[in-house]
Amino acid sequence: MKIDRLLAITVLLLNRGRLSANELAERFEVSSKTIYRDMDTLSQAGIPIIAHQGMAGGFEIMEHYTIDKYWLSREEMSSLVMAVKGLSRALDDTQVSMLLEKVKSLLHRVEQGLDVEDRHEAIVMDFQPWGQRQGMKSTVSLLRQAIQDKHRVTMRYIDVKGDHERRTVEPASLILKGNVWYLHAFCLEREDQRIFRLSRMQDMEVLNQTFGPKPVSSMERLEWEPAWSETREQEVALLFDTTVGQRVADMFPPHLITYSLEGSIRVQVSYRLDEWFYGMILSFGDHVKIESPTEAAAEIQRRARLILQRYDNQDR
Repeated sequence: MKIDRLLAITVLLLNRGRLSANELAERFEVSSKTIYRDMDTLSQAGIPIIAHQGMAGGFEIMEHYTIDKYWLSREEMSSLVMAVKGLSRALDDTQVSMLLEKVKSLLHRVEQGLDVEDRHEAIVMDFQPWGQRQGMKSTVSLLRQAIQDKHRVTMRYIDVKGDHERRTVEPASLILKGNVWYLHAFCLEREDQRIFRLSRMQDMEVLNQTFGPKPVSSMERLEWEPAWSETREQEVALLFDTTVGQRVADMFPPHLITYSLEGSIRVQVSYRLDEWFYGMILSFGDHVKIESPTEAAAEIQRRARLILQRYDNQDR
């Protein structure tokens, strides 16, 4: 709808500053002529749109202009409450609790007389996973404070090979990927930016050493980097027993799953044949068989034999 696009354009210009007609047209999948008409409409509505010509040109809103909070609908305010509630479950932080109260207060003003706590929530977000290692909340709070105070952190880190290394880092940001916490930081030993998984950070200590500004890349989301793994992706065919059908459904999308008349479940998927892959396969015990590639099946056999050897001659 045009009114939704106009509101979205206004919010974008308020948050990001100058944007060209082509950028806006691509984002909203309309023509540049439509964007120009939208700008005329916004100007007529009293929003101070400024147009700039030239290579660096575009549209922006006059500096210091703000919109009233009531431009947010009840549903949009409810979404904010939902998101902040989920964050408060993952963080032991008074600031987040205060933020939740402020957002709920705004929602009360948008919809007078509605009790936020009594209304049924269509979506519940809980970033606190079952089975999470104890002490994770306090670790997150400690690192968050170190980021704010710009204090260096030292730790014993367990890398992907299981080796323990002493690292000193300058923390930049905390990242919650799914239900796993990561730290984005500048590592003094590597003299470069690194990503650390919090559960692998042992004997952590915040040092009484501050650090100054350093060019650290912005990271709004954590994407997988192919350089992190030395192995390439391969097509893998897996045959599961129906007894683990619930786990198969948890891990794989329906279009990759085929149910046979013989009572087995076949999955065709691409994987990197690394430690994570072999650990995942072994976690299914005798309820899965690798049909292909043959080298992956041979590696599972080798690892299974090593496991059996650990239980041989236990009386020694």
